[in-house]
Amino acid sequence: MITPKPDMVPSYDFVVVGGGPAGQSAALTAAKAGKRVLGVERDRELGGECLHRGTIPSKTLRETVLALRSLARRTGLGDAAGITREDLLRALPREEGGGEDLTMASLIARLDEVVTAQEASMRALLRAEAGITIWHGQARFASPHEIAVVSPGGRERIARARYVVLACGSRPRRPANVEVDHELVLDSDSILTMTYLPRSLIVLGAGVVASEYASIFAGLGVRVTMCDPGTRPMAFLDPELTTAFAHAFAEAGGSLVLGTGIAHVESDGVSGVDVRLESGVVLRADKVLCALGRAANTTGLGLERIGVKMGPRGLVAVDASCRTTLEHVYAVGDLVGPPALASAAMEQGRRAVRHALSLPSSAVEGLLPFCAYTIPEIASVGLTEAEAVERHGSAIVGRASYRDLARARIAGYGEGLVKLVAAPDGRQLLGAQIVGDGGSELIHVAQMAMVGRQEVDVFVETTFNFPTLAEGLRVAALDVVAQRESAARRAA
Repeated sequence: MITPKPDMVPSYDFVVVGGGPAGQSAALTAAKAGKRVLGVERDRELGGECLHRGTIPSKTLRETVLALRSLARRTGLGDAAGITREDLLRALPREEGGGEDLTMASLIARLDEVVTAQEASMRALLRAEAGITIWHGQARFASPHEIAVVSPGGRERIARARYVVLACGSRPRRPANVEVDHELVLDSDSILTMTYLPRSLIVLGAGVVASEYASIFAGLGVRVTMCDPGTRPMAFLDPELTTAFAHAFAEAGGSLVLGTGIAHVESDGVSGVDVRLESGVVLRADKVLCALGRAANTTGLGLERIGVKMGPRGLVAVDASCRTTLEHVYAVGDLVGPPALASAAMEQGRRAVRHALSLPSSAVEGLLPFCAYTIPEIASVGLTEAEAVERHGSAIVGRASYRDLARARIAGYGEGLVKLVAAPDGRQLLGAQIVGDGGSELIHVAQMAMVGRQEVDVFVETTFNFPTLAEGLRVAALDVVAQRESAARRAA
């Protein structure tokens, strides 16, 4: 391999390793500041796990489920909990002579179209910014300020960087006691490569990815069982939200097996998979999805060689500005751990570049929204009820049920809840949580009120279109005001 002469090595202000949401945000932020940027992407196409194997594919399948479920509820095609395999057989196109087997292709017919269009938009956005160059290949540090990139064909190029932003993403974690064969035992990268929709599925894990896929497949009439050592799914969320999710999951035919770990997973390679739990119970299903966390893509980067320290669980150690232990090297997105959201990763990429350039950051601390695209959706911003009580001693919480919202009834959205968390005085808005269809969109209304430092009363005094889901914020705010006034009367 020929090493380029020093005067042949191109120099860039920023080298951004990774072409997913975090890398794209970092590259665009640097280019808009007039800097010369090199983006390095390992895969042939831009977008990373988010576009090609994670967020976009799973949400495309989810939209199919929501559309079919909505049709079932509004027309009587199915029952109130969801849709059955028979409903799907009537509603979806199948190969001639396919019997009762449903192809995954019929469920995600639009996936290629969505991914191709999104990747094209992303590439066009990067091309529109002067100063952004894209190399495809595997990156590693040749020295603290030099990145070597080996192309798929084996050619090596070296670039010199003033700053480096690592946005390499993550991959599904592989526990030692679960052998993923991508046929009967799948991970979140291969779950949508199944040829046919299984009749039964065991999901190992109860985090966001596990809960999303479990609820999606349960909504498709698959018999789904979620297994996890924890006591409830997505245990980091407000218990009121996860209780509502668990109820909806059960209504769709799903089962939760919690409080026991996975001892062993054994596939016969043909007809099914046995999952032996530490409790001694043995479960069997057509397929198993292993969704027991993700591992940061740091292998091969050479971080130890240049002095970048690692944190717990194989993550890169960074400060509040996403800077590593080397002042000119930043790490963002899944490399640094929770919340491991595309939205958070994009903000981290932006913030890292602005910090490197000593530019002010306008992000509002603590107001990063969260959403789990389960069925139903779960969204949150700011403090939860428990966090507000811990920080302020008490809180006033207003609630609005989807049962009381005309829009939710008309659309057949089923169960849902809007929570507003206010300070002990019942005026300052500290947080909002929503479980229910449309929650991922509705949460931003509460977020903007908090960004603008509006009091809870803004939802009471503002006119909302009727009928809308946003009316739920007003109903919840009225609940807060009623409790506030009741407390004032008691005090008087």
